[in-house]
Amino acid sequence: MRNESIKNVWKQPKKMYFSLLTAMTALLLLSACGYKPSSHLIRNVFSDSVYVEVVIDRVEPENAPYVKDEMNRLVYTRFKGHLVPKDQAESQIRIDYKGSTFTPLTYENGYVVRYRANIKVKFDMITKQGKLSKTIVSVFDSDIEASSLTSSALRTEAIRRGLEKSLNEFLAYASAKGMLVEESNKE
Repeated sequence: MRNESIKNVWKQPKKMYFSLLTAMTALLLLSACGYKPSSHLIRNVFSDSVYVEVVIDRVEPENAPYVKDEMNRLVYTRFKGHLVPKDQAESQIRIDYKGSTFTPLTYENGYVVRYRANIKVKFDMITKQGKLSKTIVSVFDSDIEASSLTSSALRTEAIRRGLEKSLNEFLAYASAKGMLVEESNKE
């Protein structure tokens, strides 16, 4: 009986030591390899004060508020920056939705049941290094239903998902630019 209670006493500390050892190993690996979060790298490109402008598309104006809100969220959460009026901004991002095309992928009984949405977005930026421009085309595949009401909602959802992918790709582009700036400053 006494041996079993001693074994149970050692089980709890073993779990704690294993968890602690795992956390320490992960911390050592991440810090030893030079990992830096994207927000650190983006600060090499964009300053703390950012102005975001979204050009409203006449064909699909309902997407502009979504893009504006998502970009504002990215500035706060990923850039760790502050949104300011245009005259106070040190950095600017202008987003121009250039439209979308839909390509049928699968047919069933003569009706399209799966399609691919290609979303084109142009980003014009004023950064610490000057003016930059980047056009991103994102792709999103989606199913479609026979109902026209549902199809319209699915079309809008596909465009928004494509726009979200474009914003994430823009974030990756800005991080890569920041890494290049950091590397050139070391030399």
